[in-house]
Amino acid sequence: MSMQDQLYILPILLFSVVIHEISHGWMALRLGDTTARDMGRLTLNPIPHIDPIGSVLVPLFSLFVAGRVLIAWAKPVPVNPLNFSNVRRDDILVSVVGPLSNFALSFVCTIIFIILKKVEPLLPDSIPLLNEGLGFFVKMFSGGILLNIMLAVFNMLPIPPLDGSHVVASLLPDEMSAQYRSLGFFGIFIILMLMQWHPFALFFGQVIGAFAYPFELLIDAFI
Repeated sequence: MSMQDQLYILPILLFSVVIHEISHGWMALRLGDTTARDMGRLTLNPIPHIDPIGSVLVPLFSLFVAGRVLIAWAKPVPVNPLNFSNVRRDDILVSVVGPLSNFALSFVCTIIFIILKKVEPLLPDSIPLLNEGLGFFVKMFSGGILLNIMLAVFNMLPIPPLDGSHVVASLLPDEMSAQYRSLGFFGIFIILMLMQWHPFALFFGQVIGAFAYPFELLIDAFI
């Protein structure tokens, strides 16, 4: 995917990280914690969710340095586990719903992409603006499929403070769990270093490819 194509997916990127965080807040609300709702974080308005570093600087930096968006995140939704009836179980549920929301968005992008590709041959060549507009959305939703798979897999990594680490921490004894969670301050540096390590990047790409395979089959079945 070219840098120009990467620019097409920036709107999907912003929407996806917002939905990811709203999903955490929504699940927490279902489990008895109203913190996210009380702080106005269950809104589709992206402004309250934007993290200056994770939502803007890191995606743009990776775009211009690596030629593609590698990782991105929104401002974490506040959750108070003391409001949960079963802290360990509910923390896991709140954590896993984030990556699940990204897989759901990948599916939605796939369906929209298939529909657009079906419509594309029907447009008259005499209206270039219409064709260009459709082409924009085709590229945006095509990129959104893989982007959301990447976001889901990235957040499943068991590195604090990512979602996968909450699952691991909830399965550890209390003392070990607290020590593990305390690594969150260094987590982003660990993640950035891992992304630059070729064996990990290769493994990460293979995992993404495995998750992307069902979506590719769905596209091949209809296009």
